[in-house]
Amino acid sequence: MKIVSYNVNGIKARLPRLLEYLGEQQPDVVCLQELKSSDETFPEADIRAAGYGALWHGQKGFNGVAVLARGADPIERQRGLAGEPEDEHSRYLETEVGGVVIASIYLPNGNPQPGPKFDYKLRWIDRLRTRALALLEAEQPVVLAGDYNVIANDDDVYSVRAMQEDALMQPESRAGYRTLLAQGWTDALRTRFPNGGVWTFWDYQAGAWQRDAGFRIDHLLLSPIAADRMVDAGVDKEYRGREKASDHAPTWVTLR
Repeated sequence: MKIVSYNVNGIKARLPRLLEYLGEQQPDVVCLQELKSSDETFPEADIRAAGYGALWHGQKGFNGVAVLARGADPIERQRGLAGEPEDEHSRYLETEVGGVVIASIYLPNGNPQPGPKFDYKLRWIDRLRTRALALLEAEQPVVLAGDYNVIANDDDVYSVRAMQEDALMQPESRAGYRTLLAQGWTDALRTRFPNGGVWTFWDYQAGAWQRDAGFRIDHLLLSPIAADRMVDAGVDKEYRGREKASDHAPTWVTLR
C-alpha cells in the first residue's frame, strides 16, 4: 500500500497535475492538503473518473484536506480536532482504508511569530497530540500524513540561517513535533533517510526550485504496527518541476 501526502496548493488550480500524478503513479491512498476549495466545489467527478473514491473537508479560499483511495471509498472516522470548538479551520480528516487508519493533516503555518497565529499553531499541535495518543492506544496500523509546517531538524533545511526566524523552525514548533514523535510514532522519511538533506517543499520565490533551496515539512508518522510494515519511503520530487506545479512534492510511504 503506497500512501502519499500531497499539499496541492489549490486543488482547482492543480487538478491537471493531480490527475497526472494519479494516472502515472497509481498510489493506493493520497492525503491532500491546502485544497482552497469549499465542499461544494471539490472536483469529485474528476477524482472518481480517475478511479479514486474521496472524502474531503473543505473551506473556501484556504486550508482544506482530503483523502483519496484507489478503487474504494475511504471510511470517515473524524473531521477536525477536539479541544477548541470555535476553531473553524478545515485541517484534519481521519479515515480508514483497507484496515489502516489514515489521517490527512494540515498543521497551521504560524507566521508571523510571535503572535496569535503562532499561538494557534502551538495549541493545534497540542490538540493533535491528544488525538494521536488515543489512536496509539487503540493499537491499530495508523498513518498521520500531512503538511506539518515544522522543519524538525537542522539537516531538514537548505539553510538554517535563512529560516531561523520562521515559525516553521522555532524551538517551540520543534518541541511540539518531537513530543508527538516521542509518543511512539515513526517518522517514515527520516527512517529512510537518517542523514536528512531530503526536501518536500520549494518556494516559488527567489528561484528556490532551480537552486534546490528547499526543506522538509511534509511528514508521514507511523504507529508501531504500521512501522513494522514499512517497506520504503520517499519523495516524488520531479513532480515539483512540472508546469504550474504545487510548491510541494508528493511524499510517500509504502507498507506491506
